[in-house]
Amino acid sequence: MDVIQQETVGKKFDKRHIEVFTDLSSPFSKDQLDVIIHNLKQSGISLQFFLPFPLGKEDGTGDRGDGNLRLDHHEPSFPQKGITEQQKEGIEVVKRVMISLEGEDGLDEIYSFSESLRQLCVFKKIERRSVPWPCQLTIGSHLSIKIVAYKSIIQEKIKKTWTVVDARTLKKEDIQKETVYCLNDDDETEVPKEDTIQGFRYGSDIVPFSKVDEEQMKYKLEGKCFSVLGFCRSSQVQRKFFMGNQVLKVFAAKDDEAAAVALSSLIHALDELNMVAIVRYAYDKRANLQVGVAFPHIKDAYECLVYIQLPFMEDLRQYMFSSLKNNKKYTPTEAQLNAVDALIDSMSLVKKDEEEDTIEDLFPTTKIPNPEFQRFFQCLLHRALYPQEPLPPIQQHILNMLDPPTEVTAKSQIALSEIKTLFPLTEAIKKKDQITAQDIFQDNHEEGPDSKKRKTEEGDIHFSISSMTEGSVTSVGSVNPAENFRVLVRQKNASFEEVSHQLISRIEQFLDTNETLYFMKSMDCIKAFREEAIQFSEEQRFNSFLKALQEKVKMKQLNHFWEIVVQDGITLISKDEASGSSVTAEEAKKFLALEEKPDEEAAIYEEGGDVDDLLDMI
Repeated sequence: MDVIQQETVGKKFDKRHIEVFTDLSSPFSKDQLDVIIHNLKQSGISLQFFLPFPLGKEDGTGDRGDGNLRLDHHEPSFPQKGITEQQKEGIEVVKRVMISLEGEDGLDEIYSFSESLRQLCVFKKIERRSVPWPCQLTIGSHLSIKIVAYKSIIQEKIKKTWTVVDARTLKKEDIQKETVYCLNDDDETEVPKEDTIQGFRYGSDIVPFSKVDEEQMKYKLEGKCFSVLGFCRSSQVQRKFFMGNQVLKVFAAKDDEAAAVALSSLIHALDELNMVAIVRYAYDKRANLQVGVAFPHIKDAYECLVYIQLPFMEDLRQYMFSSLKNNKKYTPTEAQLNAVDALIDSMSLVKKDEEEDTIEDLFPTTKIPNPEFQRFFQCLLHRALYPQEPLPPIQQHILNMLDPPTEVTAKSQIALSEIKTLFPLTEAIKKKDQITAQDIFQDNHEEGPDSKKRKTEEGDIHFSISSMTEGSVTSVGSVNPAENFRVLVRQKNASFEEVSHQLISRIEQFLDTNETLYFMKSMDCIKAFREEAIQFSEEQRFNSFLKALQEKVKMKQLNHFWEIVVQDGITLISKDEASGSSVTAEEAKKFLALEEKPDEEAAIYEEGGDVDDLLDMI
């Protein structure tokens, strides 16, 4: 340590590091141990130990994942028998030093010789140090706590990006990139960059948007913030809502006793009440605003808040899938359920020792390097050393990284055999119904009982040639929305209300394009909505939609579209058509007339009617 301090004075260096190779058999003194630890911390010198045997696991009090990096999942993680009392005492001293320097994570820097050899096969060690982010945690307008946050988990990305170089000289300077803007005319007239401007596509129009507009449009923040919006039960924040690419751990500011007491009180209160805080978070005034959840995290060695980002409305994706419960064909037997339970138990990646009351992680993902990175750096190194040779195959230790532990594989064999017996695989042959030309092109004017439309228990069957080639419908698409709607309301996997909302969304999308082709699609959707609403006694829902549509047409000045509606006679559902309707035939007839707006009001809509919608889309 003295040599490193003396030799690095006045010199630039990336880090100062000491590696100790020892069998811990030699006698030592603990007298100056605290002084040595203090000097190592003060000098910023990192330390690693390499021993001839693996270090025993401890049931640590921190977040450290159990076990060291084991790429093949085979080596035992406990000390081999036969070590002396001197070595046992040395192990305790080594642990004390490493925990004092780096906390529980310091134990990860103690390697056996065999582990260190495998470490040499791994490219790029994951960085553990995090930059502190100081801020004020505010609750309301009167309570403020000084905090500092650290990135506990963040998605690791390859730092160096690709660059374009000359293939012969391999120099970036020999390549010049030039962008030219040209008009779309016969001469391809060049346009100077200063004469160009951004444009936002809004339907079929291009809305110009300058850099000044873009700056004014941005959501302005005063600066960094970590403000509590409110509290809720932890059960209300479901695991599926966690998003983002990082996890923050929030501590009280260093050497601030008042902040430590206040934050500790908040953490313990949340823990005792089983509550979490909903937080407004912004890294700085240039960053995008986030809403996230902060839940208490209490360990023996420390306590903190853990922040994870939550989604906004636009981030959610709604999907509908058929239910397996309604089909008796897919109901599993008791034996099948028991077999799957046994398989899950046999493939557990957590091993519990009842006698010692310890839990061992058989597949610690936090100790496994990313195979994508390993393959990338393997190829990069090979190309640097052997530029003309083809890339090598993936190394075996990379392939082994994500193999299940041998212990789990062995235990699951019996359960897998049982699964294979109870769930036999058979070749599924899809039978196609015989459909004749008479079924497709039937004569609707033919008299007699055979000429009547066939009915199902749910209503009319709407047949089209396109439906013969469609797969299972799960949502109202943009290609055949009317047909999708008819199918979905009969599947009963979703309510009529949910499916009608999907259809209305499609209609609004088509109208926003302001193109005749999409107007005709909208008409098909409206007709299908009206027919099915009568069939399923949902006439009030359709009438409410059509009234809202008329208001939208007035606001958007889509009179040409409403003329199509009038021509096709699509009006409100009256009492004569459905008994549940409150609309008379006379009211339905008058509804189609679109009131003319004064020229002044029309001018207002023409000038600025789309502004709100434009900002919503942006």
